[in-house]
Amino acid sequence: MTFQLDSRLEADTIPVGDLALSSVLLLNDARFPWFVLVPRVAEASELTDLSEEQSIQLMQEIRIATGVMLELSKPDKVNVGALGNIVTQLHVHVVGRFRSDPAWPGPVWGHGTRTPYPPHAASALIERAATLFAAA
Repeated sequence: MTFQLDSRLEADTIPVGDLALSSVLLLNDARFPWFVLVPRVAEASELTDLSEEQSIQLMQEIRIATGVMLELSKPDKVNVGALGNIVTQLHVHVVGRFRSDPAWPGPVWGHGTRTPYPPHAASALIERAATLFAAA
């Protein structure tokens, strides 16, 4: 079976680029700096669906995404999570959190209404993030 990105992830994100295992997406919500890593493994829904080698690679990519998030947005904290309650395709959230953000200190999921990036801001952010990922 061929890998295909879940339609909900596709609708809510903007592509940044690809790492060895995962596609890197930017959640289109200007309230929170937020990457989504999606391992390109067909039918994977749980971390345990990955091989040992893929698991190691994903952890390395989470570390890279966290480093990029820290450099890109300078958050107070970076949250990493893989829930999959609504979108069952395996994906990992890497979210920059600020003490001043609208959901602090609670979770970002389900908080308020998503605020899409203006197109020019999304382009600039993706360009900078892609450069940081390439250098990592």
